[in-house]
Amino acid sequence: MEKLKKRWGVTSNIQLVIIFVVFALTGTASAWLSKPFCIWLGITKDDLGFWFTPVRLLLIFPIYQVLLVLIGFIFGQFKFFWSFEKKMLVGMGLGFIFKEEKK
Repeated sequence: MEKLKKRWGVTSNIQLVIIFVVFALTGTASAWLSKPFCIWLGITKDDLGFWFTPVRLLLIFPIYQVLLVLIGFIFGQFKFFWSFEKKMLVGMGLGFIFKEEKK
């Protein structure tokens, strides 16, 4: 746990527990919300067959990104999760989403 706290810049065990809770809630909520989102978009297993699961997973990704920051904000960890989000998207090659500040 100490390595993780150091890597993430977390100072207390309570903050670490809150971060784990946010990750758990976000994963659960994004998977849960993907079903009504698919229904709203008219995406069904009958129409897509094998491709339904990959398409649903692709839909979960943006839902997860938004919920991660939102739930992190609710739990008072916006700064941590906003930084985490930027690092993750930059690592995935989606850094163009964030304007780079010129120094």
